[in-house]
Amino acid sequence: MATKESFDEFNPEVITGAAIPPAPKHKTAGDYFALALATCGVGYFPIAPGTMGSLVGVALYLTLWAGSSRVLEANALLKRLTLLQVWTPQVTFMLVVIFLVTMAGIWAATRAERLFRKEDPSEVVVDEVAGQMIALLSGPFWLHTWWSILTAFILFRAFDIWKPYPIRKLEDLPTGLGIMADDIAAGAYALIVNSILISAFLLLFPASG
Repeated sequence: MATKESFDEFNPEVITGAAIPPAPKHKTAGDYFALALATCGVGYFPIAPGTMGSLVGVALYLTLWAGSSRVLEANALLKRLTLLQVWTPQVTFMLVVIFLVTMAGIWAATRAERLFRKEDPSEVVVDEVAGQMIALLSGPFWLHTWWSILTAFILFRAFDIWKPYPIRKLEDLPTGLGIMADDIAAGAYALIVNSILISAFLLLFPASG
């Protein structure tokens, strides 16, 4: 029997019967790249690596959002684009980035399991990065909803720790797919709840818009 160490620092270890292929005797360049991608530079933190991974997700999302905003808004002035014509490709861009992070994360997490010789190693935090980015899709971050960044972070961490149905079941999926899937679901839960909070705020306080 193999011991599965949950990526989340607040969850206890659980036992699974899945077998892990033996680690290679010598690491290749691909192995080091997979570890770098899977750990995102913060996975080796001794305290709260999952939370650190979420913070990386916030930083990456906001950096890409700000960069794409500058590019699209510059074109909007030249071509007289509407807000909808700016915001739609921007959200599409973020969705493509999240998809690429998720696909790369599945590959990297699968390889990392073999290299660490344990299932769902705590050092792997690329799943938190992808899940947190999904949660942040809930708002365009206008000035009056700046707090939506904080609530997206809190809600994602809460759902990632609580793991309501079917999130915990998704952990049973094999290899890197299981590592990524439960965080993707937690991000979707946070996205929905945060969107409701933002919508309620804008409806109750229309003057803020």
